[in-house]
Amino acid sequence: MMGRVLDVPRAVAAVREVVGPSEFAPLHEPELTALEKQYVTECLDSGWVSYLGAFVDRFDQALARLCGVEHAVSVVNGTNALHLCLLVAGVETGDEVLCPTLTFVGTPNAVRYCGAEPHFIDSEPGSLGVDVPKLEEYLAVAVERRDDGSYNVQTGRRIAAIVPVHVFGHPCDLDPLQVLCERYGIAMVEDAAESIGSAYKGEPTGRHGRVAALSFNGNKVVTTGGGGAVLTNDAGLAARVRHLSTTARIGNGYFFEHDEVGFNLRLPNLNAALGCAQLDRLPDMLARKRTLAERYAEALSKVSGVTFCQEPAYARSNYWLNAVLVEGPGTESRDAFLEATNAAGLGTRPAWTLMHTLPMYNTQPAMRVDGAIELARKLVNLPSSPALVAPPSFVPSAG
Repeated sequence: MMGRVLDVPRAVAAVREVVGPSEFAPLHEPELTALEKQYVTECLDSGWVSYLGAFVDRFDQALARLCGVEHAVSVVNGTNALHLCLLVAGVETGDEVLCPTLTFVGTPNAVRYCGAEPHFIDSEPGSLGVDVPKLEEYLAVAVERRDDGSYNVQTGRRIAAIVPVHVFGHPCDLDPLQVLCERYGIAMVEDAAESIGSAYKGEPTGRHGRVAALSFNGNKVVTTGGGGAVLTNDAGLAARVRHLSTTARIGNGYFFEHDEVGFNLRLPNLNAALGCAQLDRLPDMLARKRTLAERYAEALSKVSGVTFCQEPAYARSNYWLNAVLVEGPGTESRDAFLEATNAAGLGTRPAWTLMHTLPMYNTQPAMRVDGAIELARKLVNLPSSPALVAPPSFVPSAG
């Protein structure tokens, strides 16, 4: 029901109808069961709690199977995972990296960690991700293709990579973006931090670029408390990530030798134990999150001035964070909805402040981002924890 001002009381009532009578419904809280406790206890009993341990290997292998890639390397958080992705994809000091302005700050921060500059691009309402047709038009005039890559005609810097973000778990349209990347010689690095369990045209997200990053923060579908991972089908890139993330240490028995400046980023075994239990329960959590999304879509379809954000036709979303677009002038209706829902014990939030408006990024190169501006003034996330549907149906074994 686009184009009409939001009926705030009815919208709040619709969300409450879905969420139920709980005193407070947070935006997204982790769901932990006896299985997580069992695995963490096993890890503690083993004495292996740092990055060496059986659960780390088990977690990496399970991630690779789930995401349909040959290699997964778990690290301490999603931003560091993306930083490593960009490094091994060839991003160097002085390069530019295309990334949406509608994203979490970790995306451009990872670019800066490489000594490169974020170059902000627009988003579209169907997926909340990269607006590929607008980007194609923009690159045709903003970029010069040379034998050794593509360069920004204004800054003279090489455009080394693009980071499509699967916003709130909704996959963006990757096939036409890949065609564009091949045309301009730009590496595609997927920011799949929010989309574990999502699929693009039947294939898991995280396997379409040269490398991809996942996040396992406490508010994600799968959590390890903190944590992230790098995904790739390239054995050489995977080995490079492992080397860089373990302080670039050379395997030489009990001697501590290093051949370059590396990072101390491997995920501890204790966190991986938690992640293994979460992955075991992931199908159940995804099913309940989909049920929750369906309930929101039905309840809010009866409310004027609000549109539930559904997965694109080509994709299957994990619905990490359910979202709505609120109609009305400026941000008045959105802000009224945020105030009323939070006052009612419903943990809603707006989208991130757009990256190109932040003080450390407001002088960066950018295309026109009218689509992202319009989305940001309307977007509201709704409580999205799987526990809002029902208690876990998974019953861990007594052993």
